[in-house]
This record gives sequence, C-alpha cells and structure tokens, in this order.
Amino acid sequence: MADDNAATGVSEPPPAAAPGPLAIFMDRRTLVMLGLGFGAGLPNFLIFSTLSAWLRDAGLSLAVISFFSLATLAYSLKFLWAPLVDRTSIPGLTAWLGHRRSWMLAAQVAVTAGIIALSISDPKRSLSGLALCAVLTGFASATQDIVVDAWRIEVSEANRQGAMATAYQWGYRIAGIAAGAGALALADRIGWNLSYGVMALLMTVAVISVFGAPPERERIIRPFPENVGRSGPALEGLEWLARLALLVSGGLLVGSGLAANANILAQILSGIGLSEFASTLKAAWVAKPNGVWLQLLGVLAGFGVIAAAAWPIPRVSTRPGVYLSRAFAEPLADFFMRFGATAGLILALICVYRLSDFVLNIMTPFYQDLGFTDTQIGEAQKGFGLIPSMLGVLLGGLSVARFGLMRSLVTGAFALPIANTIFAWLSTQGPNFPSLLTAIGIDNIVSGYAGTCLIAYMSSLTSAGFTATQYALFSSLYSLPGKLVASQSGRLVESAARAASGGGKLSFLRGLFTHTPATAFAHAMEKSHVDPKALGSGYVVFFFYSGLVGVISMALAVIVARRTPTAGPSQPSDA
Repeated sequence: MADDNAATGVSEPPPAAAPGPLAIFMDRRTLVMLGLGFGAGLPNFLIFSTLSAWLRDAGLSLAVISFFSLATLAYSLKFLWAPLVDRTSIPGLTAWLGHRRSWMLAAQVAVTAGIIALSISDPKRSLSGLALCAVLTGFASATQDIVVDAWRIEVSEANRQGAMATAYQWGYRIAGIAAGAGALALADRIGWNLSYGVMALLMTVAVISVFGAPPERERIIRPFPENVGRSGPALEGLEWLARLALLVSGGLLVGSGLAANANILAQILSGIGLSEFASTLKAAWVAKPNGVWLQLLGVLAGFGVIAAAAWPIPRVSTRPGVYLSRAFAEPLADFFMRFGATAGLILALICVYRLSDFVLNIMTPFYQDLGFTDTQIGEAQKGFGLIPSMLGVLLGGLSVARFGLMRSLVTGAFALPIANTIFAWLSTQGPNFPSLLTAIGIDNIVSGYAGTCLIAYMSSLTSAGFTATQYALFSSLYSLPGKLVASQSGRLVESAARAASGGGKLSFLRGLFTHTPATAFAHAMEKSHVDPKALGSGYVVFFFYSGLVGVISMALAVIVARRTPTAGPSQPSDA
C-alpha cells in the first residue's frame, strides 16, 4: 500500500477493478455471510420483541417486561470484551478451525444452548431463571456479533465489503421474520416452549455456515510485553478484582445511558440502602425531554470509569494494568496514528452519518395523527416496508462494488436527509394509503442504501490485530448523538405548530393544507391543543428540520472523502 494510504488507513478500489454484481453476490463468502447474518439476528429478536410477547401472554406486567429489555444491554457493551475476542485463542477449537471460526462456533453453541434453556423455562414458575437465560443468551449473541463482524472484515477485500454487508443485513432481516412473525405463529399453534425449541433448531443454519466459511488469513496477534513486574498472586488478584469491578461499573453506566434504562443502577442503589435516591434517579433518567442529558452524562461518566479501570498505576508496572491499558488503548492509538488529523473527522462522521434518520423517532404518532389506522401502519411499516428496505440494502452493496466506497458513502450522506422531506409531502396528503406506501418505500430504500455504505465504511477503518475491538467500538457509538437530537423531536413539532396557529410566524404554511381531507389531524386540538392545519404545519417544519440536520453529515462526508486517497484493489487484512 502506498505511503499516503497508510496514513489514512482506507484503501479504495477503482471502479474499473470492481467485479460484476453476480460475481460478488454469488461468491462463497457472501453466501456464508447470509447464513451468519441469520444466526446473528435470530437471538436478538428472540430475547427482545418476541420474548416480550411471551411474557405478556404469561400475564406479566409491562414494568416487568420492560426490565427484560436489559437482556440486550450486552449489544451496547460488546466493545468491553472485544479485545478478549481479538487476542485469546480457544483451546482445541482454534487449532482446528482458526481464530475467528472457532469463536463463531463457540458463540453459536452458547446461543443455541441459551435458546434451548429458554424453551424449557416457565415465566410463571421461575421468572428469575428465565431472566438469567435471556441475559446469558444476549451475552453470547453479542459475542457472536463481535466475531462475525471481524471475520467479515478480515476475509474480504474492501471492494466486497458492500456485498458482505448486504448479505449480513438480508440474513438479519430474514431472521427477524422467522423469530418475529414465525415464532408468534408457532406459539399460537404449538405453544411458546416448542416455538422456542424450533428457533433453537434454526441456529443450525449459522453453525453450518461456520463450517462452510473460508478461514481468515493467518492472524498476527499483537503480543504484550514480557518484562512486566509481578506483585505476587494475592496483590495481583486484588488488583484484577478492583479493575474488573470498575469495568463492570463503567459498563453499567454506559449501557444504561445507551439503552435509556436505569433499572439496574436503581436496583444496585436500592441494595446499598439508597432507595429514595434510586427512585429519583430512575424517574429523572427517562424524564421528557431532559432525561436524555442525564443519559449522556451516564455514558460519559461510564467511559471515564472504564478509562480509570484500564489506566496503569504510575511508575508501577503490573500485569493487570499493562494488560488492560494495552487492550483498550492500543486499538485507539492505532486508529489515531493511521488517520492522523483526519481521525477526529472520521469519528464525527460515523456519529452523525445517520443523524437525520434517527431524528425520525416519532413516525408512528405522526401516522396516527395523520389519520391512518394501526392496521394500516403495521401493514405499511412491517409488511410492505421490508421489501424496499432489502432493496436499498442490495443497492448499497452494488454501489460500493461498482462506484467505490467513498463515492457511495457521500451519496448516502446526501440522499438520507433529502429523502426525509418526502414525509413533509405525505403530511399534506391526509390518510391516503398509496401515499403512505410511497413515502415509506422511498425512505426505506434510502435508509437501507446508506446503512450498508456506513457498515462497509466502518469495516474499512479497522486494522490487523484490532478488527473486533475497533469495529465493536464504532458500532456501539454511532447512534449516540442521534439520541440527543431525537429527544427534542416532539417538542419541535408542537412548538412549530403553535407558531403556525392563528397569526403566528409560521402561519403561512397553513395554505399547504387547504385541500387536505378533514380526517387529517382531526384530533389535533385534543392531543396538541392546536387546530389541524397548525399541527400539519408543525410536522412540515419538523421534516425539513430533519433534513437540515443532515447537512452536517453531508459536509463531513465530502471533507473526509477529499482527504481519502484512492488505491488499487486491497487485500484481506492480516488480522
């Protein structure tokens, strides 16, 4: 690789060198990726939305059910043990299958065992046992995600990462159908326990894919220095316990902030006699609209605690200090060393790339306000919406292969915010179902395209020996700024609606709704205390605002693309 490419770390194949679509999508690695994506999606849906339906059928309260959502907390915290996956071999398995495939198989066996344990559980008799099974399954599934992402990056050239991301997302979405609608249909006929047993059987798709997967190239595991002082087994053990306790504490803070759920923190505080403070914290954590700032503080404080856990003791070289500092600091140092002055811009781009998409967190209430029934909304979002979403994912993969990574990334950065404005048009159409399908179709195509380009881009940023750690960190953080901006969405709509009411500053927008059916925003006065035209105007302002916030990602994408040189076709990483 040329020296200028080494400085930036991104290798961009020229469009002329890109293989044809059939050659890419019929490649063995891509087909294997489809099965691995299926295996990654299946447990996620089973321990989140589908498990919630089972618990509700068992008569549990919504408060108890919402607590089970913390089983997916591991997905937000997977960067904490990703260094272990990068560096540690599994006795016996690694010599047989290689580093990544051995970890994939071990994680899939653990996931399958977890789903089987769920299938023989009874929420009415042993709720705590079911919760433990769900948490362990979530942990194993998050570990599977870590290693599948690392294998995907290490086994393919940069110009195939779009196709690999496409196959992964297709498999993931197919798993969503199987673990969602499929599991629910089976539960109606044969009961929840047997339904989960069938789901455990479906994990064999992922296991078979592991044995069909080609191995990554020979790994170079970055060693730790051997001249590290020993403080004796007892002191070293105490230091490990202290540092791991800090890591867990920091992880809980980060996870609680990312998941917008402080239940575990509240329970810990209650357990040490701070029940009143725990209740106050729990309420403030989810308060609208300012609770999101407390969540952000939790994330920042959590990372601070994690940094303290990995910080070496000044002037004292100990094994725990050296191990943790190298495990967490080296991947970051490597990233900043390779990308230099562009590193901060790249991280900013990752964080804001889908900002305009995350802002649209009030779409279901918008559809309801517009006058659509819940059945129509479900058919459009969950039924029809899957088709354009998968088409967008496919187009993203084809674009990366044909036009190159950076061109595709910039295209997605411009297309996402522009596509958001389609909903401003929809707001003037009233409850017209074909218009709803049109808006959702266009938005889902663009979202699928941009999401695939972002996955391929984040994959290109990793380097040998740190693939799992670096990608896990990118994928854990990229949605954080969106949470902050999205928290203000409802307030913005209602503020704009008030400004359009009567003779307000935005009242000129009311003319857009002169011919809108009377059923549109019919309950505006009851819900938002403004007339229907004013509420419609508020939504129009909001959707154009969601497009404007995307200007940040547009600018950053162009700047980063200009600083990223192109090179010849890259080879798979030696990670």
